Amino acid sequence: MRDLDTSRPRLATLALTAAAMLAFAANSLLCRLALQTGGIDPASFGAVRIASGALALLLIVRWRAGSARAAVARGDWISAAMLFAYVAFFSFAYVGLAAGTGALILFGAVQLTMFGSALRAGERFVPQAWGGLGMAAAGLVYLVLPGVSAPPVLGAALMALAGVAWGVYSLRGRGAPDPLGATAGNFLRAAPIALLLWLPFTGVAHASPAGVALAVVSGAVTSGVGYALWYAALRALSAMRAATVQLSVPLITAIGAVLFLAEPVTLRLFLASVAILGGIALVLAVRRKK
Repeated sequence: MRDLDTSRPRLATLALTAAAMLAFAANSLLCRLALQTGGIDPASFGAVRIASGALALLLIVRWRAGSARAAVARGDWISAAMLFAYVAFFSFAYVGLAAGTGALILFGAVQLTMFGSALRAGERFVPQAWGGLGMAAAGLVYLVLPGVSAPPVLGAALMALAGVAWGVYSLRGRGAPDPLGATAGNFLRAAPIALLLWLPFTGVAHASPAGVALAVVSGAVTSGVGYALWYAALRALSAMRAATVQLSVPLITAIGAVLFLAEPVTLRLFLASVAILGGIALVLAVRRKK
């Protein structure tokens, strides 16, 4: 009976984690699909995503706590600016970037940003960790090197900036007593900033019902609900386990891109994935032992 009681929380954590990883991977697929079909422009996609994410998180926080006022008080404008930068760079990057490639660049940039912060804070890396870090960095360099199968330079650069912005956002929110409330507050602050992104592009802005629907799903479901699921799962995950499980996101995205977007899996993408994800996994494993 005791085994059954202990297995239920584990299964719940596994289900929450799996659902959150699927949601995070779906963000890349939804954005790429919306822009690939021309159903919406990137500025409008980003603005709708932030606005719908803010509304969804506000409703979740209100349902959880009975009041949404506390969410507005949490978070801060710098974190909101980093959130806005992530969504903006992310949206424009996927104009010409394949979903699988974009997710890999994003994840690699996020992790390298966080590792860099740890080094700056005084953490010492052993030789194996330095080897993993170099392996991941080399994988990113190889992925964007000029060649027939190389991704667009501008798209890769924008996605790397999106990863840096998300890494800074994650670092600023680390240790927050109520991460879901802080995320809701940051989304609410980022919503008016998103309008500033959209205004310069009003002359070329366009949005079909399908494009708007994809942006709303990306904001309300795979972002808003996805973050709620992830923060619920984090209660039962160690920091290292949480970082390790996120290695699955680029892989899920690549598989989804093949199945739903008919994107090819190139040798360059495969080798870069092995280097980047393998290098990051090595760093995480060494840090966990320490």
